Amino acid sequence: MRKTYLLNIEGKNRERLVEASKHDIRKYVKRERARPLPAGVDFWDFDCKFGSNEATAAAVHFATLMGLIDTVAQEGGEQFYVEVVTKHGHRMAKPHAEDAQA
Repeated sequence: MRKTYLLNIEGKNRERLVEASKHDIRKYVKRERARPLPAGVDFWDFDCKFGSNEATAAAVHFATLMGLIDTVAQEGGEQFYVEVVTKHGHRMAKPHAEDAQA
């Protein structure tokens, strides 16, 4: 999903546009997570980019995406660009307590 969301559209409420963009992102993620996993894959992971436009977009963690959208809306930004790309996720073993002490 690669999309630029406009926040100032004449005749539309700004807060509703912000909430609609968040809903659109969450709907995409939910649809992607519902896809069957290929063999050897533990979960669906996401590479995300966020910025005021496509050229200035920087890599961010998915968990911070909604907070960044709120920040842009509060600062009065005109638009924002979001890129969410699905990738294969593999679980990593946590280090044991003995390894952490050594």
